[in-house]
Amino acid sequence: MKIAVYSQYYKGNETCVSTLLNYLAHKKSEVFIEDSFYQLIADQLEGPTFETFQTLDDSYDLLISIGGDGTILRAITYVSSLSIPIIGINTGRLGFLATIQNTQIESAIDHIFAGNYKISERSLLCVETHPENKDLTQLNFALNEVAVSRKNTTSMITVKTHLDGEYLTSYWADGLIVSTPTGSTGYSLSCGGPVMSPSAKSFVITPIAPHNLSARPLVIPDHTEIQLKVDGREDFYLISLDSRIATLHNSTIVTVKKADFKIKMIELHSESFIDTLRKKLLWGEDKRN
Repeated sequence: MKIAVYSQYYKGNETCVSTLLNYLAHKKSEVFIEDSFYQLIADQLEGPTFETFQTLDDSYDLLISIGGDGTILRAITYVSSLSIPIIGINTGRLGFLATIQNTQIESAIDHIFAGNYKISERSLLCVETHPENKDLTQLNFALNEVAVSRKNTTSMITVKTHLDGEYLTSYWADGLIVSTPTGSTGYSLSCGGPVMSPSAKSFVITPIAPHNLSARPLVIPDHTEIQLKVDGREDFYLISLDSRIATLHNSTIVTVKKADFKIKMIELHSESFIDTLRKKLLWGEDKRN
């Protein structure tokens, strides 16, 4: 099995990285470590040597992400439309996407090699801008959310929003989030958005600190094309695609729609979204339950 390993940090992850790489070597896997991460850990590695990668191709069978959900969001930029399955080892905090714990690494690898897992396909958003922005031409997709927000001001912005060409409303707010079902447990949730099952064929539009209390999150079909036009006291605003940020001029019109590919997340049979939701949000911890 040809496996790519990706992480952003080594400090605090030493035991996890060592356990994973040693066990993959024991399994006689063909392991490639992302080049920047390899530079962080090269002096600490003992035993087998590993090759590195800067980009991936469809010859890889699996990508293993070590970190939190943010690390997985970075990892998908390597996978893109290649359909390489991803699994995350959680060394972060919450972990809705990275669900394998440090104590489960060896057993999880055993299950994967034995084919004892299921694939959860996750929808993504893609972004087009007019006029075109060079920072958003290649990595123009997001697994969690696309958000527009104010930049160099404390004043709110106005986000004029159209759905499939029909005017919806102009949000007066600090910004606006367009979230996938996967991202519904992230930024959108913290702004009052609903939790959606990963298999839901919907997106949610969630305002950030809206001026009008009547502005509420809106769930829409995932085939909807969303057009955003921002205005405000400053000439520029921010757009974020997961953890990637770019600056756009107020004259820029942003179109957000469903991407034409999906990300494949590996889930062990012992896992489920409902189980993860219950654990991460502490549902059922009330003593009355």
